[in-house]
Amino acid sequence: MDKSISLPFRDAAKEMQALQDTIYVLGGKWRIPIINAICNGNKRFKEIERAIPGITTRMLSRELKDMELNKIITRKVYAETPVLIEYESTDYCLTFAPIISAMIEWGANHKRKLRGK
Repeated sequence: MDKSISLPFRDAAKEMQALQDTIYVLGGKWRIPIINAICNGNKRFKEIERAIPGITTRMLSRELKDMELNKIITRKVYAETPVLIEYESTDYCLTFAPIISAMIEWGANHKRKLRGK
């Protein structure tokens, strides 16, 4: 049985660089859950925080800033009293949606496999 994976590059160095770039932008414990929370309609800081069990306020703040710098999300500030801040996924972020869906499906299948179902 052939266990190779079909990848878009033929150059191993380019493949590795592309993989490292992806991991740099989306890696870590919190970024994909943050994207998922925002794409599921959570736009305000506290909504995002409540949607992700275990994330700290400090970590969420740091991750949101970094994701904004990488053009994964946008931060909109509304001049109200009190100030209203909302986060939204960018069109660029949405290109990652099929991969997140595949990861969710893979994770559910993996759990079933481990349980022998």
